[in-house]
Amino acid sequence: MNNPWRYAITLPGPPGGHAPSRVVTVEFTGEHSADGNPVYADVHTGLRVEIHDGAAKVLGPLSGAGPRSCLHAVPVS
Repeated sequence: MNNPWRYAITLPGPPGGHAPSRVVTVEFTGEHSADGNPVYADVHTGLRVEIHDGAAKVLGPLSGAGPRSCLHAVPVS
């Protein structure tokens, strides 16, 4: 399976906080989730996600925010 090497993940600010969104770039780890989706990670934040159909599901730590089940993911060339 040929997966994009990197994705930009948009992390919304805390609910009610009126903080701007931030973008984190994650890279393909070579791993796949139990569902067979590629796993991506950011070494700086520890964020780990599985990506399927343009949506990222958080698998690992996401400090400073509540749980996120579906984040927007865009391939980065």
